[in-house]
Amino acid sequence: MGCILGIDLGTSGTKTVLFEATGKQLAAATREYPLYQPHNGWAEQHPEDWYQAARDTIREVLATSKINPEDIRGIGISGQMHGLVMLDEHGQVLRPCIIWADQRTAEECAWVEETFGRERLIDITCNPALTGFTLGKILWVKKHEPVIYAKCRHILLPKDYLRYRLTGEFATEVSDASGMQLLDVPNRAWSQELLAAMDINPDWLGKVYESPDITGYISDRAARATGLSTRTAVVGGAGDNAAAAVGTGVVREGAAFTTIGTSGVLFAHTDNLRLDPGGRAHTFCCAVPGAWHVMGVVQSAGLSLQWFRNNFYTRDTSYRQLDDEAAASPIGANRLLYAPYLMGERTPHLDADCRGAFVGLSAMHTKSDLARAVMEGICFAMKDCQSVLEEMGVTPTRMTLCGGGAKAPFLRQMLADVYNLPTQLPLLADSAALGAAILAATGTGLYPDVRTACDSILTFEAAEQPDAARAQRYWQVYAAYRTIYPGLRNTYRALAAL
Repeated sequence: MGCILGIDLGTSGTKTVLFEATGKQLAAATREYPLYQPHNGWAEQHPEDWYQAARDTIREVLATSKINPEDIRGIGISGQMHGLVMLDEHGQVLRPCIIWADQRTAEECAWVEETFGRERLIDITCNPALTGFTLGKILWVKKHEPVIYAKCRHILLPKDYLRYRLTGEFATEVSDASGMQLLDVPNRAWSQELLAAMDINPDWLGKVYESPDITGYISDRAARATGLSTRTAVVGGAGDNAAAAVGTGVVREGAAFTTIGTSGVLFAHTDNLRLDPGGRAHTFCCAVPGAWHVMGVVQSAGLSLQWFRNNFYTRDTSYRQLDDEAAASPIGANRLLYAPYLMGERTPHLDADCRGAFVGLSAMHTKSDLARAVMEGICFAMKDCQSVLEEMGVTPTRMTLCGGGAKAPFLRQMLADVYNLPTQLPLLADSAALGAAILAATGTGLYPDVRTACDSILTFEAAEQPDAARAQRYWQVYAAYRTIYPGLRNTYRALAAL
């Protein structure tokens, strides 16, 4: 049937994975690169680092697998979202990429909502103006670096810059473009109304494709650099979470996944457009043509557990040991709650000033209680995301788990009980790279559509089932947890003003 290549362009590094059409992994390689923070709150990377990482990992997987490059039917690219890559008329990078984590654009976001109108912005882009999104970054460069802005002729997202280097094509696809705040998300096309209001030249933006569509082929120059064949197609690919959704089989109504990494993400597929007027959850086009996804984000999920371990235990303490510690405390941690707002919070509070808190701490509490409270606080924050999605009419019936934190058996069962949903782990790793490869398999005709490809390729462990009694007890504790933020909101404001 041929082989497929998935490239996952992440923040810390790029991973390239070669698969058979059946999903069997043949070879994988990773290269890391630096993140630059020239000022507090800034985050930048050099696009050339991404290209070199992709080039080197492609060459490595070809050498390791000894596969004939002619046998690689297609390539899919997954990428970190929201970054701003600016090129001049010759296709040369004008400045380092301002990536998703950068927070310099608060003034620009406020200006967008004041000028264009928050409600109209949400109508078109399905999201409020957020500092991580690309639009604010474009306006920041226009205001603060006018000489660079005047030279700009192309604007690309990180993975789409890699596409340009591999194919010579200026293109993007709907899932990643949804996070630029320039896409008409309901209609899956650039918003001419918004571009005109922001005075951004539409010719600077790449052609928009669906995720499995072929966007180009490996160029002669890229073939010489990577060892790939010019007969290999490059499909649209997807933003990182949308690619992970394909790689975990979240491609139908009722399916969702939770990632517990540094942050936490609850991502649910929906066949019908749904949005939150309050902007608490994101609505984007998903990698399945004609469908969307909604997504809640918790800023400090796994980060909370890491912080707790590093400060209350030795750094060589394993997370399995923390599981055992937490299991020694009962549900509710002996009436102790933890709010995981170490880095502010996105869903549902949209509050950069809120901070973490232990509530109910008394002299009787032990480290076991604190460990349990931290884990429950993470799960309750994810439950907040589930509650917002339910308000939007999105009600998952099964939950797939991915990310390092979700692999811990104790936390996995806790999530099943708190969500009151069956939870399952995929048997195939590298979900974003795999999802990108599945899109390539679909686009090159190895499978008729994304859903059929997922059904044929993906397998899962037996699901963890929620326990009714535990779920009821967690619901009682969660009700108390939900009072923390309203009760401390004014305190957070006062602390921020000090």
